[in-house]
Amino acid sequence: MDRFVLDTSIVIDGKISRMLEAGEFDGCEMIIPVAVLDELQAQASLSREQGFLGLNEVKRIREMCSSRGIKLRFEGERPSMDDIRLARHGRIDSIIKDVAKSEGATLITADYVQALVAEAEGINVRHIQKEARVSLSFERYIDEQTMSLHMIENVGILAKRGRPGRFELVKVREEQCTRAELMSMIREISDAARLTHGANEISMNGAMVIQLGNYRIAITRPPFSDKLEITVVRPTVRLTLDDYRVSSRLMERLKSKAEGVLIAGPPGSGKSTLASSLAEFYMQQGKIVKTFESPRDLQVSDAVTQYAPLEGSFKKAAEILLLVRPDYTIFDEVRRSEDFEVFADMRLAGVGMVGVVHASSPLDAIQRFIGRVELGMIPHILDTIIFVSAGEIVKVYELSLTVRVPTGMVEQDLARPVIEVRDFEDGRLEYEIYTFGEENVIVPVNAGVGGDVYKDDGVRRLAEERILEVVRRFDKGAEVRITGSNSALVRVDRSAIPMLIGKSGSTVKELERMLGISIDVEPRIRSTGESLRFDISEQGNSIYIAFEDGVTNRSVDVYVDDQYLFSAMVGKKARIKVSKDSDVGKRLLQALLANSRIHVLVSQKR
Repeated sequence: MDRFVLDTSIVIDGKISRMLEAGEFDGCEMIIPVAVLDELQAQASLSREQGFLGLNEVKRIREMCSSRGIKLRFEGERPSMDDIRLARHGRIDSIIKDVAKSEGATLITADYVQALVAEAEGINVRHIQKEARVSLSFERYIDEQTMSLHMIENVGILAKRGRPGRFELVKVREEQCTRAELMSMIREISDAARLTHGANEISMNGAMVIQLGNYRIAITRPPFSDKLEITVVRPTVRLTLDDYRVSSRLMERLKSKAEGVLIAGPPGSGKSTLASSLAEFYMQQGKIVKTFESPRDLQVSDAVTQYAPLEGSFKKAAEILLLVRPDYTIFDEVRRSEDFEVFADMRLAGVGMVGVVHASSPLDAIQRFIGRVELGMIPHILDTIIFVSAGEIVKVYELSLTVRVPTGMVEQDLARPVIEVRDFEDGRLEYEIYTFGEENVIVPVNAGVGGDVYKDDGVRRLAEERILEVVRRFDKGAEVRITGSNSALVRVDRSAIPMLIGKSGSTVKELERMLGISIDVEPRIRSTGESLRFDISEQGNSIYIAFEDGVTNRSVDVYVDDQYLFSAMVGKKARIKVSKDSDVGKRLLQALLANSRIHVLVSQKR
């Protein structure tokens, strides 16, 4: 009686059950090593499709052997955890070969390397090669207008048909998908991927993404999704840059100046289609073009090499790519922080970069970079933002860096680095990006009458919130009012005024420096209105305000021309002493020299 030992690859391949059905193993004995079962169980426990496919195949083999009177047994050692962890390095394969050797059986495998090693060890081997073609049953539901196909357990088959931005969701089959049907489709997809060298782009606990020709196939199962689901995405159009009706000005910029391009837009808007068109455009310009993709689904010519993450990391891939010396790199789907870092590093290294990001507006695309790279470096990384919607280019921005006073501010000492975001076609300034206090802000700038520009009240609200954030550490009931483009009035409880102003005005000066705005301080609780008689005089480096004896130990507010100056407590000698070197003293001295009206009111009791 002939004996046959099955390895993991042939079990996952699913051909043994078909061969049993055809009667090829009648009168033989089938042996499945225990190591095969354990390896499949380990993969299934991680929700990997190969594990489920293999275990279902073992179940079919057992049923068919039982029905046809073929002896089936499980033999061999149970692999240790180290063996399972080292499976990809051939440890499990060695255990399987040992079973075939000890049983004097023929090893059946679909793995060419396994067959080659077994032959080298003198083991009888039957290498079953891949079939010439594997049919894909889901293709019957796909036509030229189908963008994506959605097959969900216990739901009819749905399809998106149309073009990017102009599509509709239609039901292409009323009959619900069964779990067995979807599992059969997954087997077909796995077989086709092995046959055509399809790329297994992502394999995680409960999810797998396979790039199979033009199809990007996402498979999810519990625990990641609540039910089994297969999504097939395919490109419906392949365009050139001329199809986008690009202006001659933009075409010239793409040819000569644009080397940090960001293509932004919502999902399904046609971003990747435009990125593919740009790749072909640069190829026609005589440039070396590569792509960074995961999954690799851009539709580009054979002359464009498509790179996936090297050992799961685009950083490692970038190290190799720099040695290849491309002129341009298309980075499809810049999502994670590491992706933004790699994009920035490669651009600063001199490689022309075209990135694709999900964003609901062009400014959101820039916002994705803020916080991940230094603000001042953004114009050196990005120079052109192209926003795509419904498959068309609807907005183009250009970025530049300058040092000046932001729009709406007037004091020259408020100058700072400002990133200007201008409409590319007419050069109109639309946004400014700069640091305000400790925050990076994007401020809209709108064109007014006669070409003048003004800022909306976004900065006003931001300034109020930022000042309140600081002064409420001194008084939770603090109030802030912006009184001008570079000034604000802060009202706090009079007991908090000394702490807010600080020694010699140090605290409020630091706040003014940090926010780039002048701040006046007033008591939040106004005076009672009771006016006091007083005498004011200078002695040395001090100014004295003297009152009648009955005013001792009372809190008073000092005003100059009806503008609040400061609050103080009258001492035992019925007077207030103010240093001329302090900010309050200087302002009081200026009022005396200018013969301004000075009056003192009794503070209202709390």
